[in-house]
Amino acid sequence: MGLLDGQTQQEYYDGIDHGYYQFTSLDNIINQFMVVYVGEDKIISKAKRTDVSFHAQRALAELSFDTLKSVKAQEITVPSTLQMILPQDYVNYTKVSWVDSAGIKHLMYPTSKTSNPGGKGLGDVQSGISFQNADGEFKLEAVGTFETGKTVVVLDGDYDNIITGMNATVQAPGAASTTHLNYPVIGVTTSGGVTTIEVLGSWSYASTDRTIQFSLRNFNSLLPKTKKTVRLDGVTYINNRRTITAASAADAAKVEVGMYAVHDDFNPVDGAAAPIVVDVQGSEIHISFPTVAQEDSGTQVNFISYEEDSEAWKSYKSNTPSENNNDDYEDDTYWPANGERYGLDPQHAQANGSFYINQNLGKIHFSSNISGKTVILDYISDSLGTDGEMQVHKFAEEAMYKCIMYAVLSTRANMPARQVMLLKKERFAAIRNAKLRLSNIKLEELTQVLRGKSKQIKH
Repeated sequence: MGLLDGQTQQEYYDGIDHGYYQFTSLDNIINQFMVVYVGEDKIISKAKRTDVSFHAQRALAELSFDTLKSVKAQEITVPSTLQMILPQDYVNYTKVSWVDSAGIKHLMYPTSKTSNPGGKGLGDVQSGISFQNADGEFKLEAVGTFETGKTVVVLDGDYDNIITGMNATVQAPGAASTTHLNYPVIGVTTSGGVTTIEVLGSWSYASTDRTIQFSLRNFNSLLPKTKKTVRLDGVTYINNRRTITAASAADAAKVEVGMYAVHDDFNPVDGAAAPIVVDVQGSEIHISFPTVAQEDSGTQVNFISYEEDSEAWKSYKSNTPSENNNDDYEDDTYWPANGERYGLDPQHAQANGSFYINQNLGKIHFSSNISGKTVILDYISDSLGTDGEMQVHKFAEEAMYKCIMYAVLSTRANMPARQVMLLKKERFAAIRNAKLRLSNIKLEELTQVLRGKSKQIKH
């Protein structure tokens, strides 16, 4: 005997799409809505399918957050970095837990007493780790020797955080203190512990030493703090190629994936971000996009990375979590507090570890005692990530129709207010019924749980 979709029972059990009958696709919802609710002598006389499709997707997303069973899970082994990248379709988490050897989940709690204000590097306007000089000022300054009619400026030392694309600001000689000259930096080389820059525009005053302040151009942000700089001499590159060839494989091995490749041939003069290293194979360094303006060999190329880890995050991940000092069990294993438990913050009265989410970087940061453990992230998606996810449980099918109908009619002009309010009430009732159905409350299971509530609680 065949099922309603024409599939036999044998075909169903031999297949892999088990349990699908409890769902209906979003495309099917839209088709049925257009047939039943739209047309002559119906509540919606005319509606475009694109409008219905938009409101259907919005309804599915909204219902996914608190009505449908849209919770997904991802399991990882926490690396030594103590970080986990958020899933691609992540909207919010429901719980984060680690799994012991028996497969039992231990719930972790978020900590609100720390954070990692790190950014993503060059040009990231949200970066919270900025460069500061010895005086604590957000300034990168150097003394340079300017020569009349020359575009090359020799600085007074080695400056590994000056890159092409920056702006060099110099006070004009003999002018008011508010008058400054701005020169785009189009070249940076360092030899013998001395950095030399080339600027766009020659010095038209008498030769002199001037204090130069460097800043990012076309980015409304402070200079990010440098993490690592690698200078390679004898480098070769070819026009419109994404490969930079180092003098040796040993030199190329010093470069890390994610570093910026900085050279005057790589950066446009308008200060766009430099290409990023995406792979290192032998002596070949592959970059993200071909901005090389010309061929060259035997030249110097700088590779630079910026801090993503704040001092707060470094301290948090390197120390024993505070939760481990607040154990609840009065035995030989859990009694480090020696009975002095007065004033304990309940949120730290557990030994499962803690975490916090850096929304800027899109990562979860874990406490040090979670390193190497298997962690499961249960999270909410909007059910719109892939075509296969765009399905609705049949318990919520009526709620979808009511949501679409209310959304379509409430956005139209000259709709009677009473009719819109009636549709809103019907939508609310349909969503409430869907929640009750999807709550999946079983009387026998609830009774079994409540039986344990009559036990005396020991203190």
